[in-house]
Amino acid sequence: MIHGIHHVAIATPGADVLLAFYTGLMGFEVVASGSWEQGNRSLDAMTGLSDSAADYHVLRLGSSYLELFRYHNPQTRAAQERRPVSKQGITHLCLQVTDIEAEHARLAAAGMEFHAPPAPCVQGTRHRAVYGRDPDGNVIELLEIVTQNHPFGTHI
Repeated sequence: MIHGIHHVAIATPGADVLLAFYTGLMGFEVVASGSWEQGNRSLDAMTGLSDSAADYHVLRLGSSYLELFRYHNPQTRAAQERRPVSKQGITHLCLQVTDIEAEHARLAAAGMEFHAPPAPCVQGTRHRAVYGRDPDGNVIELLEIVTQNHPFGTHI
């Protein structure tokens, strides 16, 4: 039986930068850190990599977890382009907020880039959302649920 999503993982060449971003600015806490060296057959089999080696941090915010990986082998490299949200694959990480205007202002003042400011609720919708990017260019959605009976759930 599948119970739900436990965590999302991000590979990054700048683990220190992303760690500071997610813990300092977004409020995640580090709950575990570690590494593995080349020659770990079980991790190679699980990841589908050969002779992998990496450092990692597990972060928690509420009941959600985020893993940050910096691979030494094969080395994590910076993306050559900013991945558009229309490209196949996971498109964004969504964080639920209680005051989207205040969070947008706080994060923008700290240097987070947003695609646009939060738009007002359009008639018939029960949420407000805005997309921004972390220091690696990964898309983060801020989502504010504005009604109690929302298909995505209720307030945190």
